[in-house]
Amino acid sequence: MALRSGTEMPDLSGVTEWLNGEPDWQKLKSGPTLVTFWAISCHICHNNMPATREWKAKYEPLGLQFVSVHFPRQPEDTNPDDVRKEVVKYGITEPCGIDNHHKVADSFENEWVPAYFLFDAEGKLKFRAAGEYGLKMLQTALEKMFEA
Repeated sequence: MALRSGTEMPDLSGVTEWLNGEPDWQKLKSGPTLVTFWAISCHICHNNMPATREWKAKYEPLGLQFVSVHFPRQPEDTNPDDVRKEVVKYGITEPCGIDNHHKVADSFENEWVPAYFLFDAEGKLKFRAAGEYGLKMLQTALEKMFEA
């Protein structure tokens, strides 16, 4: 992941389809946002989803916005019907973009799932993490961002 701290949030326009509706584009420019990349074939992603649901319950009332991006890692991951089923199965309620052409992943300079990009209220990258241990590091970044 080469996207550097302080970089503005990249464009999400490469999404081939939005599930759960599109993000509120105006709101994304005026508040902190967590963008999560995942894939239906990624077991680490599935294992991490309960934690991201807990964060949503805890931090969304404090203003954190959530956007998920399904980033297919293999041809079998590109079926939108399969992605829809997984979105329901794992309780993803935020806008979830399907990135079948990897345009969003490319704009984020991301090669990994799971991957997490935390942007501040000015839309600047505050923190990024990926893989199995990214969740623990992100928890610390969220706590710092929202500490009283």
